[in-house]
Amino acid sequence: MPSRSHPRESHLSIRNPRSELMSESLQSLIDSGTKLYLDSVEPSEIDQNLKWGAVGATSNPAIISGIVKAGGFDDRIDALLSEGHDDEAIAWALTDELVSDAEKKFASIHESTGGNAGWVSFELDPILEDPDQNLSASDIASRYIELGKQWNAGHTNRMIKVPATEAGLLALEELAAAGITLNVTLMFTADQYHAAREAIWKGAQRAAESGVRSLDQFKSVYSIFISRIDVYTQKELPNLSADAQGQVGILNAKRIWKENQEFWADKNLKLEQELIFASTGTKSKDDPPWKYVAALAGSDIQTNPPATNEAVDASGKKFTSEVADMPSQAVQDEIDAALDIKAMHKFLMDEGVDKFVKPQRELLAIISAKREELTKQA
Repeated sequence: MPSRSHPRESHLSIRNPRSELMSESLQSLIDSGTKLYLDSVEPSEIDQNLKWGAVGATSNPAIISGIVKAGGFDDRIDALLSEGHDDEAIAWALTDELVSDAEKKFASIHESTGGNAGWVSFELDPILEDPDQNLSASDIASRYIELGKQWNAGHTNRMIKVPATEAGLLALEELAAAGITLNVTLMFTADQYHAAREAIWKGAQRAAESGVRSLDQFKSVYSIFISRIDVYTQKELPNLSADAQGQVGILNAKRIWKENQEFWADKNLKLEQELIFASTGTKSKDDPPWKYVAALAGSDIQTNPPATNEAVDASGKKFTSEVADMPSQAVQDEIDAALDIKAMHKFLMDEGVDKFVKPQRELLAIISAKREELTKQA
């Protein structure tokens, strides 16, 4: 029989007052205990997903680059170019504006939940992690701390998003000690989660002791990536049984979720310290698009791509809490015996950093092309 652990009862009710147009499927997902976030800050997608019950949003360089590439911000780019800003300054101005606009749309949810929801994530400069920059981990960490303070200033419902790289992990305690709310991203393994959680908790306690921020205001989230793990195992572990293949990312996330529940259970905090189940879009055409949504329903946060939320909305499926339901012990044993965690971690981190760096460079290239176009027109 599958093993089961029960999620803690949430002491905070999360309800989006604008969600009256959601389907029964989305309503059942939210009723199961899931907080629905949107993995986008595109304005029209936020408006739609607010109607579907979303209570927060996340952004990253790929999302921002895609929005700008679509052409809706050409006039704004032209204006910033005319003001004499360089390409990098324009890229970050656009990112800041998109995230700030999203924050305004989720502000009432942030207020009504006392800060437990209504957050929008702002990711720090991924180019710092580019190996071609030849920066040391300590130098990158120092820059993360500086940028985190800069981009957090003046925002009440902005989460600063830091990757769980060596440098990112080094920066977390100081950022938390400065009273900054953090979303640790690009997380694949329990070791990364442990390091991030311990650093942030130390920083949060330092912030409380120094009077920077009360523990009543302390909120942190840890973004565990799901589907990328299953893509990896399909390629690297092709001999897994049919029962185990496609379950590795889910099992990994559920184990970390259980640890997170247990760690914070006795801390008596006002706000929930949660996992964000990320990379929830399915990659195999044989899987239903709500595969990961269903498997992880029942607790914490799911940040889903717009297409995944659309599929859930149209699915006609009733979602119930499954996050505490583990695969059979036989499947767990098979996965544990076959999986080299260190090798998986290295591959997925290298790939993940590349996937963040490239879109930021693409955004800079789009702005550079607009600069050339504007110059020719002058």
